[in-house]
Amino acid sequence: MTPSARVQAAIELLDAVIVAARDGGASADVVTARFLKERRYMGSKDRRAVRDLVYDAIRLIGERPDNGRAAMAMLAAHNPEMQVLFDGSKYGPEPLEPAELAIDKPGPIPQWLMPLLPDYIDVDEIAALLSRAPLDLGIKPGAQADVQQAFPDITVSEHLPQAGRLPAGTQVKNSAVWREGLIDIQDWGSQAICALCDAAQHKAIIDLCAGAGGKTLALAQQADDDAVILATDTSRARLAELAPRAERLGIPNIATRLLNPAQESAMLSDWKRRADCVLVDAPCSGTGVWRRNPEARWRLDAKRLDRLCETQSRLLDIAADMVRPGGILVYAVCSILPREGVMQLAAFLDRKPELSVQLPDYPLGRCVGSKGVQHRESALGIALTPAHDETDGFFLTRLVKS
Repeated sequence: MTPSARVQAAIELLDAVIVAARDGGASADVVTARFLKERRYMGSKDRRAVRDLVYDAIRLIGERPDNGRAAMAMLAAHNPEMQVLFDGSKYGPEPLEPAELAIDKPGPIPQWLMPLLPDYIDVDEIAALLSRAPLDLGIKPGAQADVQQAFPDITVSEHLPQAGRLPAGTQVKNSAVWREGLIDIQDWGSQAICALCDAAQHKAIIDLCAGAGGKTLALAQQADDDAVILATDTSRARLAELAPRAERLGIPNIATRLLNPAQESAMLSDWKRRADCVLVDAPCSGTGVWRRNPEARWRLDAKRLDRLCETQSRLLDIAADMVRPGGILVYAVCSILPREGVMQLAAFLDRKPELSVQLPDYPLGRCVGSKGVQHRESALGIALTPAHDETDGFFLTRLVKS
């Protein structure tokens, strides 16, 4: 393919990504994989070049563009060398009109979201949120030496001894340590949430929004063999991913339960006031994981954020009923927005005065409260961010029930 043909292919792929984002369709990664699979004439270099162009445009543009050509025109406006590739050749895009290059410089954050950001999300944090994420691993306890032998360039977290990091793009799934269940893919921030649960101290644990079970598996590896761990979710497809993952990792002590939306409390009535620990990794805006899913900015709007906050509030209330007296509730969202973090938690504590914040002396993140960054004694939770902590963006907190 010529460079111009690659630009045209990127335009067509961006058209598909934009439609999927607008209509709640498949993720950009899935759309991209389908698009490239259908074009078998593309060589590996062409595929990589087209994908890079698409994701360069996605990371650059905060507001969802009208179409793929508009997105690539914005990218070309920042890269004069690209402009000559709009040459009207047989497989290339038509030349750019002056008006297409005269558009205002796009910002990386949707304008409606800017007033909702906390003050510690500065220019450096925004750049880090839209950078390319490394490959983070969870290492099976006792397997560090084997993993380091397999990947000599691995970095192990100073604060999370089971957390390793490799350069982005490293292939791990064809390695012996992967096949033997010694590693799993998991962001360091997610592992920090699991550490907050202190699973080794508990015998009855619920992962209320387990999804595909990444945190459930990490909790199971930390817990004693006789602990009961229940993973629940309302998505059958996501929950079905947990069993094969657990089998590969050699983890037997996990039960699963598919819940019907709006019927979670009734379907968990046998766990009421029984759990030592309930983890609520709630559905959220995903603003903390833009470096992995930058096109998520094109999916989010104010109405969707309102719905997500309502869901978080409801799930927190359900979780509170599951916790036994003296037990703990860990709440987390992969979001940088106070609405889903400190504001959500403050409203919850008003409703549930029997629960109180109990933050450990934690080595990661910044303690945050209603007035932003605060001392741990007065904070409502911990904020993790890419620039400050080299993790995805999270709000996490731990509560104890009187």
